[in-house]
Amino acid sequence: MQVLDERRRGTRFVELPIASVLNSPTQTGMSFWSVNPYVGCEFGCSYCYARYAHQYVVERARDRGALPAAEFADYRGPHGWEAFERRIFVKSGAPEVLALTLRPARLGGHAIVVGTATDPYQPAERRFRITRRLLERLAQFHGLRVGLITKSPLVARDIDVLRRLGERSEVSVHVSLIAVDALLVRKLEVRSPVPAARLKALEQLVRAGVRAGVMVAPVLPGITDGTEQLAALLRAAKDAGALWVRADPLRLYANVKRRFLPVVAEEFPALLPKYERAFDVRGIVRPEYAAALKRRLARLRREIGVPSGEERGTGGPGDGGTEGWCDAVQQELAL
Repeated sequence: MQVLDERRRGTRFVELPIASVLNSPTQTGMSFWSVNPYVGCEFGCSYCYARYAHQYVVERARDRGALPAAEFADYRGPHGWEAFERRIFVKSGAPEVLALTLRPARLGGHAIVVGTATDPYQPAERRFRITRRLLERLAQFHGLRVGLITKSPLVARDIDVLRRLGERSEVSVHVSLIAVDALLVRKLEVRSPVPAARLKALEQLVRAGVRAGVMVAPVLPGITDGTEQLAALLRAAKDAGALWVRADPLRLYANVKRRFLPVVAEEFPALLPKYERAFDVRGIVRPEYAAALKRRLARLRREIGVPSGEERGTGGPGDGGTEGWCDAVQQELAL
């Protein structure tokens, strides 16, 4: 594999040859198609579920002999999770492959979502510009439904392309933000942009006529799920012009546990044993909590005046009935 770039702190960007770039609902089990220009993410969010995708790519590369044994060692061991943040695979050919393989009729009316397993506007995008080129390719088609998920204000760089894409297709941008408390966010997201910068980008998008809202994903029990915290986030989103605010609970998959629970132990030690009890073997928390947090968010949306975005046309994954967890668990997990 060709190394395209290397940062001073050790992050390496590696070319990933691809034959296809669209992931179908059949492959992912989701209700939409997805495109990911990178595998791995420099932002290093401790709760990110997408680490499994990085592991899958690494194992396939090893099996094909494309990843030397010495290099594979970097992805194993107690700190193997760091590879997701420090070994970023770059799909340089993704825009050209998309142009050759995308057939709108094949989509069956489903949306295409960019950035489901990586942030398409992570710092690498400033150099490689793959996400921008993907959007330019999508803008050549008519009648698509396109969603984009990102934590980065860099998305505002591409307002021109998003507007052009929106002239022919339904487009929505989901700005990902778990809280407005910058110090809290930094504990959980090692290198992500500060909340104020994301909200500013959201405001720029909406003012430019791009449909955009906030995705609160994931909601972390006992950490970001308090009424005051959620209300502050919804108010900030509304002030920035968000057309919707969606939310999704933490999924504590095995790959997430290895990265996230040590952060909980260090920053919120009283919560650690409670987290270990609250999730089932699939990484899903009790369904009662889902219903309670959903009610809480619905009430706050009504009071503050922000819709959920469940209506057709937002071009991305919806709440899906998994928006929160249970009052009883909320009390147990509260700080």
